[in-house]
Amino acid sequence: MRVRAAVAGLDRRRRLGESEWSNLSVAQPNLHIAEYHVAEKFGRDERVVLYPGDCLEFLRTCPDRSFQLIVTSPPYNLGKEYEKRLKLRTYVEQQTLVIRECVRTLRRTGSICWQVGNYVEEGCIVPLDTLLYPVFTSCGLRMRNRIVWHFEHGLHCSRRFSGRYETIMWFTKSDDYVFDLDAVRVPQKYPGKKHFKGPKAGQYSCNPLGKNPGDVWAIPNVKSNHVEKTEHPCQFPVELIERLVLSLTREDDWVFDPFLGTGTSVIAAIRHGRRGAGAEVMPKYVDLARDRIAQEIEGTLRTRPMHRPVYDPVQAGNALTRAPWINPEPGGSDGASLLGEVDT
Repeated sequence: MRVRAAVAGLDRRRRLGESEWSNLSVAQPNLHIAEYHVAEKFGRDERVVLYPGDCLEFLRTCPDRSFQLIVTSPPYNLGKEYEKRLKLRTYVEQQTLVIRECVRTLRRTGSICWQVGNYVEEGCIVPLDTLLYPVFTSCGLRMRNRIVWHFEHGLHCSRRFSGRYETIMWFTKSDDYVFDLDAVRVPQKYPGKKHFKGPKAGQYSCNPLGKNPGDVWAIPNVKSNHVEKTEHPCQFPVELIERLVLSLTREDDWVFDPFLGTGTSVIAAIRHGRRGAGAEVMPKYVDLARDRIAQEIEGTLRTRPMHRPVYDPVQAGNALTRAPWINPEPGGSDGASLLGEVDT
């Protein structure tokens, strides 16, 4: 499959101006190369590889130390349409096979980011990162961060607190690893703050490039009203992977996702001049990933901008934030009638 980067999108951006273009949440045409060949087999000279099959089969064709970043969200063993629910021991054994092959194909300066949530059975949760951590350390990897990805939307629970986070385990293969903090700094909370004593008194104390984003990331998850939503039930937001790609790789490095899903990891990679590879077993998601990758290359894929603040419905004046039983509209029903009889 060959996809040509469309220059029409770039011309449109120039006509609209930067501010209007950013509000559209549309990807820029990828101009790093004039033409992309989306291959199905790995080759160091390729730019994009989409393997329609099992990731272990694909990994066995990849040479040692091929990838700078391996990032993925594996099945959570919840019985989704793309996974079979297994006993936890069997699930960990299957994950171990994949992780070991990932470690073999990881460069010495590379990183593995494994994003997981909780396994839930009969109302009890098992944090999957606690089960998989020993697998990574047994392969000689070093954990650098356990990043908490916080989001606002998900299932509502009645017998426990609703889950509103998942974790990203970041491991490196050695102590000599790539980490570009400046590429992912976020705005300072108090950019005008100054040193109040000592030899630097009166000088600004903040880094002008921004601050370290920390290890708790508030990034909206992809639900029904998200601009990136597809039919996949557990989809990565592109901006989550962009932060990892920018900080843990350099241009032209390889990024690999063994459980590619809708292609988000490859999209984030090629958006920033990296090479992207992924494997996916379900044909409909392979087709979906191929279409989204093509849109990214053409500059037509709509995504949520990386640095956009999380939507605040109160600040935006959304009418649904006004509780009708607290401030009933004139002439409308009072709060008691909306809620039923209220005990006093």
